[in-house]
Amino acid sequence: MKKIILCLLPILILTLSSCANQQFSKGSQGAGIGAASGAIIGQALGRNTEATLIGAAVGTMLGYIVGNEMDKFDKRELNHVYEFGPSGRSTAWTNPDSGNSYKVTPQPAYTPPQAPQALCRRAEILATINGKAQTTYTTACRNNSGQWELQN
Repeated sequence: MKKIILCLLPILILTLSSCANQQFSKGSQGAGIGAASGAIIGQALGRNTEATLIGAAVGTMLGYIVGNEMDKFDKRELNHVYEFGPSGRSTAWTNPDSGNSYKVTPQPAYTPPQAPQALCRRAEILATINGKAQTTYTTACRNNSGQWELQN
């Protein structure tokens, strides 16, 4: 078990260190969200440091894969869901080039207390990449140009 942790820890560190610059890629954003989610799940299930680290490492890799696999077509579809998707109703699509499929269920829009001029929405994304399903949760907020940007 410790060998697994030692093998996965450098991947986690390298992936998270790529988040340090100001231009976050979708893969980096997914990795950050996945790491946090995986650590929480790992701790809840295993109730020890090993489980937390394994959860964080697995979450990082899965989050990076989901975020990185979305191409321009998928990003356009996701933006459309954030903009027009009814809260609680899923919208699904399959990328014609990659064959990856996504099912996105947005929640109601809200204004965060730290940025009352912003409009944000949380969504559940079920991504099926190479036949493997992965669920992640994201939040997007409108930027100054009116585009939805994924948050960390």
